[in-house]
Amino acid sequence: PHTWIDPDGAEHWVTRAANFVVIASRTKKNTVLSRTTSQQNDEYFILLPENTAAIVCSNGNKIQSDGDSLFIVPPGDSQAHILNDGWVFRVFSKNAKDLLAMAMNCQAWENLSDVAELLDWPTPVDGFKLRHYQLKDYVRSDTTMRLFRTRNLMINIFLPSVAPRDIRKLTPHSHPDYEQGSLAVHGAYIHHLRYPWTPDMTEWREDEHIVASAPSLCVIPPNVIHTSQAVGEQGMRLVDIFAPPRKDFSLKPGLVCNEKEYPLPADIQS
Repeated sequence: PHTWIDPDGAEHWVTRAANFVVIASRTKKNTVLSRTTSQQNDEYFILLPENTAAIVCSNGNKIQSDGDSLFIVPPGDSQAHILNDGWVFRVFSKNAKDLLAMAMNCQAWENLSDVAELLDWPTPVDGFKLRHYQLKDYVRSDTTMRLFRTRNLMINIFLPSVAPRDIRKLTPHSHPDYEQGSLAVHGAYIHHLRYPWTPDMTEWREDEHIVASAPSLCVIPPNVIHTSQAVGEQGMRLVDIFAPPRKDFSLKPGLVCNEKEYPLPADIQS
């Protein structure tokens, strides 16, 4: 179900995890996506797929993009003026309290104890400001990942898949204390999930193989073994979301595309 529909026909779906919120918006030409100072006390991401153009404004600054780009929007008032019909994806921390209550799955995240606390890392070296990254400028030959972070969020915008994933080269893994959001932006995926056994057999769960077409968000709990399999023919786009940012990725020099803008906490550096 839609979370809400604008008078111009733009449709919005809000989903959440323990520490982050995602809004997927099917916009119209001239749709305006706004946040006010009272709503937004920290940064958030705006992801524009290919062929979705927008002008993003914040604190007197204005940047236009023709699509396939990522914005980091600073705290305070902001607007994204969409220039054509298309999809827009926004990722917020749980500090956007108004959005938590709007999420269609809001009741699923009550009384969680196994998820890492969301703590702010140091402020950007050049202060809070509107930032824009054209994704084609961050393609590397040694990885399919394109990682960006804010003070309390990390996003991994994978290179588009050019073929269905080789079933002999899947990468099942788990995370001990944080969730992963796998956001399908284009194409179709199967999210394979295996739940750990506990001493209480009544808590055991069967493996899950969730077929998810874009746009969709799969929130993977801590300790659940998982891997995502692209099953479309070409152009599949998947985005992983972490809150707080992953320490292991952040400690690998050069892996996070905007690492020079966002310093690490002292305890992580040491």
